[in-house]
Amino acid sequence: MFESAELGHAIDKETYNREVPKLRAALLDAQYDLGAKKLPVLILIGGVDGAGKGETVNTLNEWMDPRYIHTHAFGLMTDEERARPPMWRFWRALPPRGRVGIFFGHWYTEPTIKRVSGDIDDGELDRQLTEISRFEKMLTDEGTLLLKFWFHLSKDRQKKRLKELSKDKKTAWRVTDDDWRHFKLYDKFRRISERSLRETSREQAAWTVVEGADRRYRELTVGRVILSAIRERLKAPEVKSKPVDVLPVVSSMDHKRILGSIDLASKVTEKEYDKRLEKLQGRLNLLVRDPGYRKVSTICVFEGCDAAGKGGAIRRVTQALDARHYHIVPIAAPTDEEKAQPYLWRFWRHVPGHGGLVIFDRS
Repeated sequence: MFESAELGHAIDKETYNREVPKLRAALLDAQYDLGAKKLPVLILIGGVDGAGKGETVNTLNEWMDPRYIHTHAFGLMTDEERARPPMWRFWRALPPRGRVGIFFGHWYTEPTIKRVSGDIDDGELDRQLTEISRFEKMLTDEGTLLLKFWFHLSKDRQKKRLKELSKDKKTAWRVTDDDWRHFKLYDKFRRISERSLRETSREQAAWTVVEGADRRYRELTVGRVILSAIRERLKAPEVKSKPVDVLPVVSSMDHKRILGSIDLASKVTEKEYDKRLEKLQGRLNLLVRDPGYRKVSTICVFEGCDAAGKGGAIRRVTQALDARHYHIVPIAAPTDEEKAQPYLWRFWRHVPGHGGLVIFDRS
């Protein structure tokens, strides 16, 4: 897969200077059309160290309107992020409709590094890649234009590039000890990265491998791919929710339903209610104060008819809890901010960390 990015592609200065003004104007027009149609674009930037990822993103911000581009760099997970599902930090940073998001250090980074370091095996890598593919399909099904770029250098070129950057006082800061450690593992990184790209390059979210040795070549290549993809999306019909095939509902043998079997006339006496409620609230309080609870998080979802007692039940639960450790999220019609994001965004951002409890009043 990477052989095509080791051919020595280069663009001469004259051609570059002639093409850039046209490309910049076209990208700006396409960007404003995205805003008018409220279409979100997410660009993933990956690749080997020293292949020009940062410089290319800086150029994109110069060529396009940076007010409508959100660039996020993800490093190692913080304690807050590790206390939540792996995709939580990415989900919260998704670009709203009509904007462009650029992710450095995306959801491929950690699985790749862990596999290279031996912290996970091939089976676990494949499992995580499957989860990533599901996540990306959900984004594209919701209308996100997902573009994935891998900037590549051969081993010799990467070594040369790192040395050049290190020697220049203006660029030496770009090369870290981690970059040199990764270089020593170049062959392993290449093999695992190539496998990851091959397994996750799908029609709706394909990888574009860019040779990073020549600045002018990589910038024009990335700009043209982005422009072409945006134009294709703008011409395409509006993406609508796709029906999901599910198994048909099978009638039970005795024709009973859960809701139909509930005794709506069942009652307890006030004395028994007070006694049992106090006991259950005490048990709940002890459970959430248990040291082991700091390793888990809880989401409670309350659904039902109006006036069926959801609010009262929620109040009885929270009476047993420390107000610092729970959060109630009332769900109403989505706001304009929430409508600009994928459907689950407004729920996902409220996922609690370890030791926390969130109550959704409707879902």
